Amino acid sequence: MSSRRRAAILGGLAVVLGSLAASEVAGRETAVRRMLGPVVPVVVADREIERGAAIGLRDLAIRHLPARYAPGATFGSPVQVVGARAAVAIPAGADLHPALLATGAEPAEQALAGARRGERIARIVAVGAADELPPGSLADVLITREDASGAARTRLALRAARVVSSERAPAPPEGEGAALPRVVLGLRVSLAQAVELTQAQAGARELRVLPLPPGPMPD
Repeated sequence: MSSRRRAAILGGLAVVLGSLAASEVAGRETAVRRMLGPVVPVVVADREIERGAAIGLRDLAIRHLPARYAPGATFGSPVQVVGARAAVAIPAGADLHPALLATGAEPAEQALAGARRGERIARIVAVGAADELPPGSLADVLITREDASGAARTRLALRAARVVSSERAPAPPEGEGAALPRVVLGLRVSLAQAVELTQAQAGARELRVLPLPPGPMPD
């Protein structure tokens, strides 16, 4: 076999192998995109925002995440946030979450009236209907997490918590659970419960609030 013929065969083989490799990569990229879902915008703090400060456009930025990993109940456009006030100090890079924004809810000293020593007010965003969770009502909180295998595990994290503030939260832009109603709640809880709820809000797959029927507090 001549060297020219050998070179032609090797060149053709390289083209075929390159095409197969490119096709395999494209197939994997398509599978990954299908698994992660569409990319959605999430509003974040572009700089540190002090507690009580009015939030302006220059304080905000947009980052894009796969819908599967986008935080629930965040904002998809800066116009939804501009003019609101920060309920707490918001660090640069933090996702703008309804629980971080001040609302017309009753002051903390009123919300804690009659509370036991050591109780706190925890603010969460959860699946639930605001009109079913008025201030003064009781609610259970369920936390769903994913284990190492990806299976969902749900447990009762809080029983008969007192609601001190309630308002409707914006739905996630897209993705799983986008059609479910969401609520921003202030709950009167112990310090340990507040810590658990904060950790769950940051890392759990879902928080869900179940209103209790009117009547005496359950035993």
